[in-house]
Amino acid sequence: MTVVSLEQHAVPADSGEVTLLIARRVEPGYEATFEQWAKGILETAATFPGHLGYGLFRSSGGDAPWFLVHRFRDAEACRAWQESPERAAWFADCEGHHHTEIARRRLTGMETWFAKPGSTRPAPPRWKMAISATLAIYPISLLGSLFLTPHLTSLPVLLASAIVACVFNVLMTYVAMPAVSRVLRGWLTPSG
Repeated sequence: MTVVSLEQHAVPADSGEVTLLIARRVEPGYEATFEQWAKGILETAATFPGHLGYGLFRSSGGDAPWFLVHRFRDAEACRAWQESPERAAWFADCEGHHHTEIARRRLTGMETWFAKPGSTRPAPPRWKMAISATLAIYPISLLGSLFLTPHLTSLPVLLASAIVACVFNVLMTYVAMPAVSRVLRGWLTPSG
């Protein structure tokens, strides 16, 4: 396995991606109309350059909100959508849908790992996010070096590195970061 000195290469702090999380409350009886409107606006946004994906999460019932999620390559792509005539047209044509925005969060970089669903609380300071990410990366890196890397030595470096990156990314996203952010939640975002 080849080790590259970080002094030789610039490593960005994060990719610059922007995620918009929008909570909307829908009056009872208007759910189907709202869902059709929401799918239309999300699909229109997806046609914009730099849009990376979207999601629509239904209400859990009662007074709970619906969530719309947009991911953008960077702040400029997000701004282009937010200021577009296409977006304005969707909002001009939502008369009678009986829904209102109740919260909006704009997440960048690692903040998305620390966002508590349904919360509008700001993300923790970057230094706390960095410590948390290090605590999540360390055991994955250690176990990967002991159990995964020895089995990849016969593969070309590019392929071996791609496998390591995929395994680490999946474990960070679905196992390590959710566990670390749950365990450290009180320290990361004190309720006081």
